[in-house]
Amino acid sequence: MTSPWLHIVGIGEDGMDGLTPATRAVVEAAEVVIGGDRHAVLSPAVTAERLAWPATFDAMIALIRAQRGRRAVVLVTGDPLWFSVGARIGRAIDPAEIVYHPQLSAFQLAAARMGWSLADVETVSVHGRPVAQMVAFVQPDARLLILTTGADTPAQIATYLTQRGFGQSRMTVFAAMGGADEARFDGIAATWDHVVPPFNTLAVECLAAPDAALLPRVPGLADALFQSDGTLTRQEVRAATLAKLMPMRGALLWDIGCGSGSVAIEWMRAARYARAIGIEPLGDLRAMAAANALALGTPRLDLIDGTAPECLAGLPAPDAICIGGGLSDVTFAAAWDALRPLGRLVVNATTPQAEAGLASLHASRGGDLVRIAVSRAVREESGVVWDDAMPVLQWSAVKR
Repeated sequence: MTSPWLHIVGIGEDGMDGLTPATRAVVEAAEVVIGGDRHAVLSPAVTAERLAWPATFDAMIALIRAQRGRRAVVLVTGDPLWFSVGARIGRAIDPAEIVYHPQLSAFQLAAARMGWSLADVETVSVHGRPVAQMVAFVQPDARLLILTTGADTPAQIATYLTQRGFGQSRMTVFAAMGGADEARFDGIAATWDHVVPPFNTLAVECLAAPDAALLPRVPGLADALFQSDGTLTRQEVRAATLAKLMPMRGALLWDIGCGSGSVAIEWMRAARYARAIGIEPLGDLRAMAAANALALGTPRLDLIDGTAPECLAGLPAPDAICIGGGLSDVTFAAAWDALRPLGRLVVNATTPQAEAGLASLHASRGGDLVRIAVSRAVREESGVVWDDAMPVLQWSAVKR
């Protein structure tokens, strides 16, 4: 049985004094300690060999593996397994070789300072990640705890909030929590002008104005929220499509013929850490999809210039696939073969030729075949008239 040789130790602003006696003994007995500059400042009396963090994750893992056979300690901030590098190390090195030593996280400390229950808040990290991804969490009366990227991040978030009608949201920045230099900065998003330390945690209480943008994470965002060339998958059809795709935590979607990205974006918004690859040969549409992703809080949408089935080879296996156009027998076969077990495939069609293909799929493979017809009321001088959208034929199935 593999024995642990690597200790990943969370440390706070109170340094070695904040560690339990057992964890402190582990650090003091180490032959090599890996960490950042601030971790060295927090543990000045440690006499082990010091190694600094490399520039990349791959180099970091290689450096850690090279210490096998020595008493090795990695110092991180707070809880190693909560938005921290400990999880990344645990995916690359057998967890049986690792002992984790958690410290109070920034989320726990900030929640305690605010008097908030962690069960009732959204915890988000934009540390080393695009700030725009917090947009998906902005809802009326939501409480957010956000690990930031640096001194400028709170002001950037204040701008996002103000632009979306949440300018009266209350913001609090905490720095050096648990240490002698702990500081707190309070303000309102619309008038935020504090200069804060670069290493900080942000608490936001979202307060919506009457004209605030409502962006629920349940699929079916208003069409007007998306840039489009007019071929957008309409709100009601999009909601039905997402229901069949079944977004799940960490799951991957292929959106073949993604257009302006509405399905892929709503997939990513609907579940934490959901990922999407949008495949679209037209550059103008990819540009719209990228702009929509940034505006709606899914900046990690991966957009590929290509057509199916040629561009599908080599992509990571998906949990769901949406085909919005260009269905052929070859594309269907490649997509179906690529799906993981229990994967979901949804195809939407509006042309007679495509509809005939879906009818054939239904006859040969089963699944669900549904015609979606949507009429919207339009008020005119003579009264209300109905604007009928083009019907959509939708085939869907689960790979079992």
